[in-house]
Amino acid sequence: MNFVVVGHPRPGIALVTLNRPERMNAMAFDVMIPFRDALEEISNDNSVRAVVITGAGRGFCSGADQRSAGTLPHVDGLTPPTVALRAMEMLDNVVLSLRRMHQPVISAVNGAAIGGGLCLALASDIRIAAEDAYFRAAGINNGLTASELGLSYLLPRAIGSSRAFEIMLSGRDVHADEAERIGLVSRCVPGEDLLDECFDLAERMSRFSRPGLELTKRTLWSGLDAASLEAHIHQEGLGQLLVRLLTDNFEEATAARKDKREPQFRDRR
Repeated sequence: MNFVVVGHPRPGIALVTLNRPERMNAMAFDVMIPFRDALEEISNDNSVRAVVITGAGRGFCSGADQRSAGTLPHVDGLTPPTVALRAMEMLDNVVLSLRRMHQPVISAVNGAAIGGGLCLALASDIRIAAEDAYFRAAGINNGLTASELGLSYLLPRAIGSSRAFEIMLSGRDVHADEAERIGLVSRCVPGEDLLDECFDLAERMSRFSRPGLELTKRTLWSGLDAASLEAHIHQEGLGQLLVRLLTDNFEEATAARKDKREPQFRDRR
């Protein structure tokens, strides 16, 4: 059985589905390793302009697989402390791979996003949730910390520090309607409409300039990391100048508005 399924539901759109519904797509290594590999392959596929991620069945991703962690490769001869380090490095790389993708990434949160599943959603660029989806920072409930896979970094930046502290320290569920209200997701929609909503958004983005889209994604993420406005504003300006001077996209957009038609961006002079 393929625990990760990649499809192309519309031209230029890749759909990546975590496909272990009987375990609510838990983060066993047998799931996460092919997931990471699929993300890296899609990122380098220039025919793909936007990516949608979802889960099979009633869960998006339920976090750590508490029944069986699966098989971690390349650990023969290592002692448990080093195996643990390699395991964390592998899971960290899944989150980082999502952030590094050239294309915009939309998480279609179809159900439970628990622990590491919440982290996967937060590492995406955009989150849209089904009405019955919910989120939980579950580590605290399991006698551990709630801080894992970038959660204590990503969640405060998504929803603000006070709400992030409360959610992570209480371990409570955040249902889709609240998630929309506090900005954890862009919107919540009926479950039967979820994928089409995500595909429509992905299709809209895919019509824009490729470097324009990629640089916008990069500067949004680097803006979250920036130490100051002054440090970041120059990076924004360089990206804007690169596209403005090396392509005729601006002239095409102006002409298209005048002609009342959709622009056709060539991304070159």
